[in-house]
Amino acid sequence: MNSRHPQDFKIKPKELTLLIEILKNKNDEDLCHELFIDIDWDKFIQLAIHHRVYPIIYLRLKNKMNKWVPQNVNSALYQKYKKNTFQMLKLSGEMEQVSDLFTENDIRLLFLKGPAIAAYLYGDISHRTSGDLDILIPINDIEKAEKLLLRSGYERMEAATPLWKIRYHHITYFHVEKGIQVEIHWRLHPQSLKEPKFNELWTRKQKSNFTDHPVYFFGDEDLFLYLVAHGARHGWFRLRWLMDIDQILSEKMIINENVLSVKEFKNHHLGGDIHFLGQTLILVSQLFNTPLNEAMHILTEKNRSIKLAKKTIRYIIERAEYDFTMSEVYLAKYHNRYLFNIRSRQQRVIFIIKLFYPNPKDADTLRLPKSLMFLYFPLRPFLWVWRKVRVSK
Repeated sequence: MNSRHPQDFKIKPKELTLLIEILKNKNDEDLCHELFIDIDWDKFIQLAIHHRVYPIIYLRLKNKMNKWVPQNVNSALYQKYKKNTFQMLKLSGEMEQVSDLFTENDIRLLFLKGPAIAAYLYGDISHRTSGDLDILIPINDIEKAEKLLLRSGYERMEAATPLWKIRYHHITYFHVEKGIQVEIHWRLHPQSLKEPKFNELWTRKQKSNFTDHPVYFFGDEDLFLYLVAHGARHGWFRLRWLMDIDQILSEKMIINENVLSVKEFKNHHLGGDIHFLGQTLILVSQLFNTPLNEAMHILTEKNRSIKLAKKTIRYIIERAEYDFTMSEVYLAKYHNRYLFNIRSRQQRVIFIIKLFYPNPKDADTLRLPKSLMFLYFPLRPFLWVWRKVRVSK
């Protein structure tokens, strides 16, 4: 742990301790045999899967730690690693196809996550997991992009409701034959009060080096700020997101001190709570010994940043100790409570107002023609009650 920081984040249980030690020690010779004694290997595998870090865990264990790790554990991790490699190759091919399709039809697009980011941060797409393709496009191109995806065999997963562009920040499409999901974003985050315009991000974009056709994603500092905001918004409940930050700070770049300012962060994400950045820096330095410069250390000393980081560590530990068969309910409760607590007063007001906006569940409950969609507003409370009653029966 980082000795400069005043609080000591005690990690338990030992399966989680081992997981973190493997992740932070890029040279596995630094790992000691005692860490591998009396491990519940089923729990260890579950944690590696939950945190989406099993590719890194497998790669770091396979060479020198076989004598300390049961063969069935190595085999299970290898099967997950192999399946993920195939998934990332499939996503890579689709990423290039979608990029070509949109570019040919004059739609600019930036990939938020996925194979392009995996290759850039880790040097190999198999080292990171991705479940789908997340794409940012200008808001004026949404309808055009949807037509292209529908013609390509994708289906829209959310039903249209009034003011859906205001209530949401992305739409999900799924290709049944390919088994691939694509999310089209027109904003970076839900309920964001201020964030950079697409044109700003486009001018700072960078091109992926591992694709045959042009694929673009965020410039270094935009990528860093986006990943910080995305992880903070989700409560950092997956260690994979913190590993991404560690890779950026350790391997890729020196963050310009201007990026660490309140003004710059406010112009980018989540209404400008700079404490999210402090929270992130505390977590990576405490868990992975990520090196921080002086400007970063100053951010880690803010009381709210420390409080947020402690909440996240507490959840990560509780999640590791929790019964995995019941954890999704607990996870949802934690996430909803955390999300509400981190919002500013203004964001909370907007969040509450948007609760009265119709959502796709309302449209699934009662299909209305486009000319009558305005009725979803007065009907929303009744549709909500009807769904609750139907589930309870």
